[in-house]
Amino acid sequence: MKKKLFGVVALGAIAAGAQAQSNVQIYGIIDAGVVAERGGAAGNLDKVTSGVGSASRLGFKGTEDLGGGLSALFILESGVKVDTGESDVAGSIANRQALVGLNSRDYGMLTLGRQKTAMYKALGEVGDPFGLGYAGSAKNLFPLAGPNTRTSNTIAYATPSLYGFSGEATYSLGEQQGDQSAGRQYGAALAYSNGDLNARLVYNNRNSDSVVPGAATVSHDLGHNALFVANYDFHIVKAFFAFGQDKGFNSAVLPVANAYGYKDAPKPTTDSRDLLIGATIPVGARGTVMTSYLHKDNRQWHQDASQLALGYSYAWSRRTSTYLAYAKINNRNGAGYTVGNDTEAGSGNAAFNLGVRHSF
Repeated sequence: MKKKLFGVVALGAIAAGAQAQSNVQIYGIIDAGVVAERGGAAGNLDKVTSGVGSASRLGFKGTEDLGGGLSALFILESGVKVDTGESDVAGSIANRQALVGLNSRDYGMLTLGRQKTAMYKALGEVGDPFGLGYAGSAKNLFPLAGPNTRTSNTIAYATPSLYGFSGEATYSLGEQQGDQSAGRQYGAALAYSNGDLNARLVYNNRNSDSVVPGAATVSHDLGHNALFVANYDFHIVKAFFAFGQDKGFNSAVLPVANAYGYKDAPKPTTDSRDLLIGATIPVGARGTVMTSYLHKDNRQWHQDASQLALGYSYAWSRRTSTYLAYAKINNRNGAGYTVGNDTEAGSGNAAFNLGVRHSF
């Protein structure tokens, strides 16, 4: 605990010392709620937990103007657990994001470090009316576990926007000596944003090979993910759509290995399709209703699943909101998907959330 506290203090000191040379901002989200999970193998579970709607975090980010439309930037962001006060990853100071780079007004942005994947950003920022949070999170059925969310050792480039179009490419080194391709991951995205329409097309390629010292490389076929997301704001309602295709090893990892204690545990699929149809509806000046329907089409084992979700958020101010949400999954043919939230995979086929979120 002392080491973690020292790390946070050290980051604060670095940020304070950098104020004289660059624009540094301390930011974060504090999110906690009551979660009631139902239908798991071990029985029902009620708890106070952190990061239900949005993962709780503490971050430092900054920029420095280098002249001529060029600037330097950095981000150091750590996840925290509001319910216990612990780091959400033991021994880590900046597990969510840790990057440094250059941003050119004319030529785009290049960053190095631990970063979000293009697939994760597309679904969270454009495709999911729940923003990957609450009980209705698209992560419950869409394949965003592990390295499909964030990758370390990553080089990322984002283009400037031109007539509403922009692009992004990422390359993550596996860094396994003896096999340059083992553990490698790369992705690309093409985005369009103009007025009320936002759309992105994303591709992700993941190599799950691993080098064992003194032995042959453990090889698997490549995992491929293709994803199209879009939303359109009709002002009385904002419509959301997402469709994904997953092929190959680790293309669609199960969030929970065997949540329902089946004798024959569910198998991760190497051939599946994912569908989302959803909406957000403004209610008055401060309220927002969120709803979505998800479907997982497992074309290999036919262990399909569907999810219905409904939520409501009320903004007391620009920074503070309260929320409630409910979702239920219908698993078929021995499928084992669970209702989680932004930071937890969940334990059963239904969950209710009630909580508060504050950003700073």
